[in-house]
Amino acid sequence: MDLLNAFITLMNYVIIPGASYGAQLSLGALGVTLIYGILRFSNFAHGDTMAFGTMVTILVTWWFQSMGMHLWVLPTALLALPFGIIATSLFVLGTDRAVYRFYRARKAAPVILVIVSMGVMFITNGIVRIIIGTEEQNFLDGTRFIISARTFKEMTGLPEGLAFKTTQGLTIVTAVIVVAVLFWFLNKTRTGKSMRAFSDNEDLALLSGINPEKVVTVTWIIVAGLATIAGVLYGLDKSFKPFTYFQLLLPIFAAAIVGGLGNPLGAIAGGFVIAFSEVTVTYAWKKVLVYALPNGWGPDGLSQLLSTDYKFAVSFAILVIVLLFKPTGLFKGQSV
Repeated sequence: MDLLNAFITLMNYVIIPGASYGAQLSLGALGVTLIYGILRFSNFAHGDTMAFGTMVTILVTWWFQSMGMHLWVLPTALLALPFGIIATSLFVLGTDRAVYRFYRARKAAPVILVIVSMGVMFITNGIVRIIIGTEEQNFLDGTRFIISARTFKEMTGLPEGLAFKTTQGLTIVTAVIVVAVLFWFLNKTRTGKSMRAFSDNEDLALLSGINPEKVVTVTWIIVAGLATIAGVLYGLDKSFKPFTYFQLLLPIFAAAIVGGLGNPLGAIAGGFVIAFSEVTVTYAWKKVLVYALPNGWGPDGLSQLLSTDYKFAVSFAILVIVLLFKPTGLFKGQSV
């Protein structure tokens, strides 16, 4: 019985939150790795692109709610999500035409594009803060739990209750669907194969008649979709605050690099590695150990390796270790 309670506690505070957070990081890292694999630079504006897409989705969600539109048990933000994706696609395509195309035409070094993306990052961050403000925004509605701790206790009679939030289930299901569609697109469609060919060998792809502008346009649209979906899912699960998305850039890049920058499968794996590392290192294990160990053997302290304030330090430490000992990542960074 005590081991079962220990497992339920572990599910509540480590496994389910880790899986949800990992799915969000994986979607974010996929956007970073696509840009790196196809356009060949590290896009430091990706976190704020997520913030921009989430901001538009929130504004449309508020508009729908003011008109009495709801999605029953699911968040109304799902109805607003397509508008966020469209607006973000237009924004990143406009940014590409106004900024990145100039440097791409002159075959600028990747480090130049990285610096340029940092400028785009600060501008995007400013736009988001001006429009929606700097305060925390909660735009979640619908049913909060798939199963609540109280309901679980009543069903099982156990002292520990399993709580599974709607946003956590929605995040995991959505991530699976999005990843499946993305891999199908890259492997089965003509445009997806063109993107992969462009990533493998740009010169050979151009000789084969592949239109580079079409590849660039489709890449930015896909990245805008991934960024908006990841940002909205994170905002629904936690809350929306522009600066938080700026901070998310570190674990997202860590996930992409740990998995292998330029490798979509690696981005997914890296997202879960980073997420579970952050959650397990910053979780206070006392309650689990009290249940799992014999009576009297449980720890007196919290058994917490690091405070949650140091969550992003875990990502940074893993990133440094990987760069030192396996710079190509777990799945060996390669073309898309």
